[in-house]
Amino acid sequence: MNTSTKRYLKSRFHDYYREAKIHVPHSLTKREWGFISYDSMPETMMYRHKAFGTGGELRDYLVSMQPAHVYHSVALYDYPDAPTMKEKKWQGADLIFDLDADHLQDAPSSYAAMLEMVKTESLRLLDFLIDDFGFDEDNIKAVFSGGRGYHFHITDPKIWELESSQRREIVDYVGGKGIKSEYFYQKEFMIGDHGTGTRTFNDRTEILSKYVIKNPDTGWGKRLAEYIASYLEEEGQKEEKERFADIKHIKGFGKKTRQRMNRITKDSKALEDIRRGRLDFGKIKDFKAIMAQFFDNTIDQHRVTLAGSAQVDEPVTADIKRLIRLPGSLHGGSGMKVIPLKLEDMEDFEPLQDAVAFSDRPVTLKAIKPLEVQMKDLDIRVEEGVQELPEYAAVYLMCRGVAEYGSY
Repeated sequence: MNTSTKRYLKSRFHDYYREAKIHVPHSLTKREWGFISYDSMPETMMYRHKAFGTGGELRDYLVSMQPAHVYHSVALYDYPDAPTMKEKKWQGADLIFDLDADHLQDAPSSYAAMLEMVKTESLRLLDFLIDDFGFDEDNIKAVFSGGRGYHFHITDPKIWELESSQRREIVDYVGGKGIKSEYFYQKEFMIGDHGTGTRTFNDRTEILSKYVIKNPDTGWGKRLAEYIASYLEEEGQKEEKERFADIKHIKGFGKKTRQRMNRITKDSKALEDIRRGRLDFGKIKDFKAIMAQFFDNTIDQHRVTLAGSAQVDEPVTADIKRLIRLPGSLHGGSGMKVIPLKLEDMEDFEPLQDAVAFSDRPVTLKAIKPLEVQMKDLDIRVEEGVQELPEYAAVYLMCRGVAEYGSY
């Protein structure tokens, strides 16, 4: 990035911060702040250990310094501007979830498709936060990162003192890590046609026993029950010889089991019973192996991959001293806005339209290499050389490092 490009970007960021709505985090005076400047690039140097007394002080700093990236600590400290972490004296931390397309398997190369994929992943996480953990929606702050993903800030004071190990357990849970299928079902023994018996009646009621899913109304139990019912419905739409391809190799999946499952695929009442947690498959020799396969498939369908959770480094959620992007700031790698979102608006949010910060006025630049991007409903194809583009696209390309300002 040459000097002219840095100067241009700082000028545009300056104008943005004069008018922008900055979403100051709660407990502002207890937060540490960090900044990355265009002046230091191509080196990425973080200027941190800074604190502010008011939102006005923060805005004045942003207007005067025009940083490329703006971060605040997820933690609250007694002395946030102290030069070492020990001296800061940690008080607690918000619970942060970071979803980034870079961490998703099989992410598409198209920026627009990538953002759509990570939004789907984010909505999946939101289901865990509300239904599984029971967080109040007022304490869940959703944010588009301005780049390739979304953040969730959980601000409930009850979680502030959670340690890193406890936060890592949350990461493992939403990722389906270390969870075994046998945790979610058990055998229920019946007396006659009605009423639950006990194992003392085992000898005379074995034939009337059924498997049930534990807690089929919530959490992974609910997801497992729904998966099995949906799976059987879908298999019922196939030709009979093509059904159950992913479980027919299991030793216990014999002729009788296939016949029973075939009947269930057409039985709406039996499918509804499964959704309620009742697995009336009859006697299956290797039921445990079949359920393990069903549960593996359920995890593959619903698990959430968080930034860092599939790597050797510390997951963002478990890092109680992490810095996170400031909502309302600009992302220096894209020139787009870091936007706080209402939970009910997430599904309809279009980042390449709604997060665009700059105008349509033409800007001359020199592209260093070709690139394609979709912004504001336009497919923009850039070839090497001098050209004129809308300002928002020009800023994006310069922030990405694939173009320089001007015609030289």
